[in-house]
Amino acid sequence: MRETRILEFKETITNTFLKTVSAFSNYDGGTILFGVDDDGNVKGLPDVRQACLDIENKINDSISPQPNYILEIQNNDQMIKLTVTSGLQKPYLYKSKAYKRNDTATIEVDTLEFSRLVLDGKNIRFEELPCKDQDLSFEVLQCKLKESIQIETFNPDTLRTLNLYDNVNGFNNAAGLLADKNHFPGIDIVKFGENISIIQKRTTIENTSALDAYEKALAVFRDYYQYEVIQGADRKKMEKIPEAAFREAIANALIHRVWDVDTHIRVSMFDDRVEVVSPGGLPSGITAEEYLSGKLSVLRNRNLANVFYRLGFVEIFGTGITRIKQLYAEGLMKPDFEVSENAIKIVLPLFEKDANLSEDEKVIYKLLSKTMLKPISEIAPYIPFGKSKTTKLLKDMGEKGVIAIEGKGRGTKYIIK
Repeated sequence: MRETRILEFKETITNTFLKTVSAFSNYDGGTILFGVDDDGNVKGLPDVRQACLDIENKINDSISPQPNYILEIQNNDQMIKLTVTSGLQKPYLYKSKAYKRNDTATIEVDTLEFSRLVLDGKNIRFEELPCKDQDLSFEVLQCKLKESIQIETFNPDTLRTLNLYDNVNGFNNAAGLLADKNHFPGIDIVKFGENISIIQKRTTIENTSALDAYEKALAVFRDYYQYEVIQGADRKKMEKIPEAAFREAIANALIHRVWDVDTHIRVSMFDDRVEVVSPGGLPSGITAEEYLSGKLSVLRNRNLANVFYRLGFVEIFGTGITRIKQLYAEGLMKPDFEVSENAIKIVLPLFEKDANLSEDEKVIYKLLSKTMLKPISEIAPYIPFGKSKTTKLLKDMGEKGVIAIEGKGRGTKYIIK
């Protein structure tokens, strides 16, 4: 047993545990075990019933507002379990300060995080706050509504229906995000060469409608990952990476990101993959496993998501990750998802069909997918099969049409088609 973000050990009862009660109440809840040392060993408490009273009195006297908690005596009257649940009246303060968990440590929240807790306690989202700029135009939104759902009349009632405007506060931040010009960050796109030291092109889309940023990001994507093949009198569009997957990744980044941080969504484009990094981790109340499996979705920007849904930019709320996985169901390389406290990263690899490769052939394929044209001497050292077996596997993959074999003898080189 070891300490985690939601579990803390206290060998004795001192006031330091009150910071953790504040942290658990402000975020996802957690448990404190008293009478247990830092290594998870039960040391016991001399008088657990008196200790329970001390813990209860300290919480009631020191944490404001009153948090939700349960005290239990366990392990043959040696240990006390304090379970704290996430509260609705945030922020929960200890000595006029709010705390959060940072891995296994408890730290004071900064000014930005404190303001988020205040909004959460009032059940107000950032996108619902009045926009600091009230001189807004919506030509892009009007055009998209007309194209997608044939709305001919665009007026204040339209904006009220979309929860972008009210008579008391005017335009909210969601309206600002959709306005033709605004003060919000956008999308930073970089196309790299062979490594991150080689920047071939950089495009920054900012201070414009989120709808415009979405469309412009798609246009840049098409330039690098789509091409046409002429077949007789016809032209056939080919995709190196499924556009539908990139659409979901960008829409997901715009809908779920935090907008109170002046940081762009980052799109890194490589020859073998696209990486989309969205500022802000998961909203409170959802785990990484629930998010990645599609079991649960919590909308951070509900009004913005509603507009994207009405325009058909997203399929159904909360299905973006599941849809991306489905698009790669027959792909040899799978998309990758990384969730951290302050960011969500989606990696979309080049799409190649499985082609009935054996497990050994897949090992070679994954190596070749990260490199340029390679001779056997530069492949074999990184493959656990030996040179003879590797050469045979490469030949078999060539016969399946998965890789191209160029040259002869020692000059033979291999590359994914």
